[in-house]
Amino acid sequence: MKTSLHLQKDLMEYNTTRNYLIMREYGRHIQKMIEYLVAIEDPEIRQRNAHSVIELMGFLNPHLKNVEDFRHKLWDHLFLISDFKLEVKSPYPIPTRETLKAKPDALGYPKRYPKFSHLGKNLELIINKALSEENQEKRNGFANSIAYYMKLAYNNWHKETVHDDAIQSELTNITGGQLEFTNTPYVKSYRASDNRERDRDRGGYGGDYRNKRNQKFQRNNNNNNNRNDRNDRNDRNGKFKKKRF
Repeated sequence: MKTSLHLQKDLMEYNTTRNYLIMREYGRHIQKMIEYLVAIEDPEIRQRNAHSVIELMGFLNPHLKNVEDFRHKLWDHLFLISDFKLEVKSPYPIPTRETLKAKPDALGYPKRYPKFSHLGKNLELIINKALSEENQEKRNGFANSIAYYMKLAYNNWHKETVHDDAIQSELTNITGGQLEFTNTPYVKSYRASDNRERDRDRGGYGGDYRNKRNQKFQRNNNNNNNRNDRNDRNDRNGKFKKKRF
């Protein structure tokens, strides 16, 4: 009995005694199969078994089928798991350890340093375009749009209204006094009360609607009271009728 227990302990394999698992998504069994492929001496048998392992890898990871050139990725994973020791023919370029560790070229990221960071770089571009505009009517339109955006940004950040003079003073500081907005309604701050007044004028959710709703509610209450009175009189006369709802 003790001998069999010792044999079982000798046959048991712990993770601490195993080699490093290179790609966890494929599991330990796939890695052992690829290690067996490396040990096969006959190149034809090794090539045939390599194709079988590729099919099994694709079956275990069906999500790779949605990836472009997924079979190319499977072959790359095959050589990666074998630590680039597997010698088989691949329908794709065989990767090497150097190409795997090679770093990609750095992407050119646009470096934009806005003068007024709280307004952003895009507004600065619009201001420059407005300053280069020669048509006075378009120039005024640019000024009104810029002032409207400035007031909208201020309301979003501070949650309070701002006077047009403050917007004009900041616009003057930014443009050196070259832009002035004159169309005040376009930079009018948003107020919830304005929407309620507009709905009341249009007959929306205003007083007329509430009056009609209250009148209908009172009418229904009167009808219910009259029906209850009739039922009470019938009960007193000894006539029991089925109550209707």
